[in-house]
Amino acid sequence: MTKAYGAKRIITLIGIVVGATVLTAAAATQFVPVDGLRDAVKEQIRAATGLDPSLRGPVSISMFPAATVSFSDVLLGEQEGEEPPLGVDELTANLRLLPLLAGRIEIADISLSRPQIIVAVEPDGGTNWSALLDTLSRTLNPKARHDERLVSFSEIRISGGRVAMQNADHTWADALENVELSLAWPSIAKSFAATGHFVWHGEQVDASLTVADFPAALAGDNSGLKFRASAGPLKAAFDGSASYAPSLKIDGTLAADSQSLRDALLWSGDRALPAGGLGRFALKAHAGVSGGTIALTNLNIDLDGNTAEGAMSYTTSGRQTLQGTLAAEKLDLRPYTASFRLTTDTSHEWDRRSFGLDWFKDVDADLRLSAAGVGFARAELGRTAVAANLRAGRLVLSVGESQSFGGTITGSLALTKGDTGAEFKSQLQFANVELEKCLGELFGFRRLEGIGNLAVSVEGSGANVEEVARNMSGTAQLTARQGALSGFNADLMLRRLQRSPLSRNGDFRSGRTPFDKLDVELRLADGLATTQNIRLEGPNVRVALSGTISIPLRELDLAGSATLVGAPDTASFELPFVAQGPWDNPLLLPDSQTLIRRSEATAPLIDALQDSRTQKAVQSAIEKLLGRIPPATIAPPVIGDR
Repeated sequence: MTKAYGAKRIITLIGIVVGATVLTAAAATQFVPVDGLRDAVKEQIRAATGLDPSLRGPVSISMFPAATVSFSDVLLGEQEGEEPPLGVDELTANLRLLPLLAGRIEIADISLSRPQIIVAVEPDGGTNWSALLDTLSRTLNPKARHDERLVSFSEIRISGGRVAMQNADHTWADALENVELSLAWPSIAKSFAATGHFVWHGEQVDASLTVADFPAALAGDNSGLKFRASAGPLKAAFDGSASYAPSLKIDGTLAADSQSLRDALLWSGDRALPAGGLGRFALKAHAGVSGGTIALTNLNIDLDGNTAEGAMSYTTSGRQTLQGTLAAEKLDLRPYTASFRLTTDTSHEWDRRSFGLDWFKDVDADLRLSAAGVGFARAELGRTAVAANLRAGRLVLSVGESQSFGGTITGSLALTKGDTGAEFKSQLQFANVELEKCLGELFGFRRLEGIGNLAVSVEGSGANVEEVARNMSGTAQLTARQGALSGFNADLMLRRLQRSPLSRNGDFRSGRTPFDKLDVELRLADGLATTQNIRLEGPNVRVALSGTISIPLRELDLAGSATLVGAPDTASFELPFVAQGPWDNPLLLPDSQTLIRRSEATAPLIDALQDSRTQKAVQSAIEKLLGRIPPATIAPPVIGDR
């Protein structure tokens, strides 16, 4: 009973003290005229910010639960003909109680309801908030005279705000909407902190910023800096230091990650992007900012399952430029090439979809990349070093060396965005490569075996692959040794036709033709490849071809001869033939007249028909059967020279 009575007395005493304090504060405000209160708050805001406030609306005072004074329709830094840096629907100042009891007005913290904040960048690099920064730099300086020091607000809260950026050319940048921030002002400690959230490009961003030594930062000296941001598609964090005298310098550790880099880039700005890849992304690096350049060293980056290390830099002043050197153990380029196809789904026609090259215009890039292994389309390349240069709408890929297919690949690929599509140019050299694997994985042609060298120099233009094929020009040379041509057994075909020239088995598209040496030379013009030299020399046969190859139609129109060269006591046999139709499955037709002449059954008849006495006998027999026919109407058959 005694304890309950004692607690009740304590609670009653506390209530009396609180009530007396509130009543005393309320009584104190009665002796402060509204105009005096307005002037006192206005003067403190001016002293703290260096900007002249305009308190245009009515004033309301409240003493419970805290001593507050509210102003409506407030402008800060208003100048004729210019947008004020700050406009507030309602500004509420919480007053310090003890100074209020002594008859003084001192602001403890401020709340801004629905503020409209404008940050205008001036041509000299300053902003319309430079006066605030100068004032804070002077009043918060520990070395300032006592009469210059200012006890600033401990906190500023922003609710339902909007922050708009105006560039030096008076154009408007993106705005932050629904800003909810709490600014911990350094009234006692040296640090400054801001935490809260806002909406940017339709996504809520939760962010926090901490400046370890705010007076030093305002003076341009080095100060600790921490930043955290989390939006829908992206998270980022920085921990380091910053200064801006004599120029902006930032140094520290940067980390960022996103489930989709594509979504993050699209969210951060309206830009065109390549069609493939740009999925899961993570980055960690030592970051330095100086003179408009962001440098990332000790960089570890993960993109679409590819992990690489190295260094990169990004220049923001002038034309945006990305530079870097990266090394990876395994590099899979399939996510970036999956959307690009040379042929349609049936693989019988070139793809007609338009090239998407609008992203060429947004940025310049100069990257060096090396990898122990590279996956590309259907191909698996070995150790490869590549340089990619993108400048003014022209992309150049330079292959320093790729140790692939048992040999090496060098050369370059260039792609330029033109007015009507793309301009393509390629110069590639393949040295001592396994031809079946190389041509099969890169070009889908799997009919050639052996070790060889291939040199290709072609160019073309068009809105899609088909148009590029129609306009393609250039040269191609192939030399191979100790290999075979599959799908065509010239040795078996010649021996069979040598024994039985009129055999009904006329399909020779099977087997393989071994060779010791193969030479191919092509010259391309407007999509038509003309054979300069195609020669195959094997242990039993020799083949020579000439004609044309249509690149847009993917068809052959070749004629040549195959020669059987056996032992010295074996008679040679030469057979002309043609190769026509689709180049992945052409039709091979031997020359019929040659086969007829070689046949034991038809050769005597052909010889007899060349004799004049035989011709007269045949004509006489026909006259007896059909009646008398003028001689001029019957002509002897002509079956070529033997």
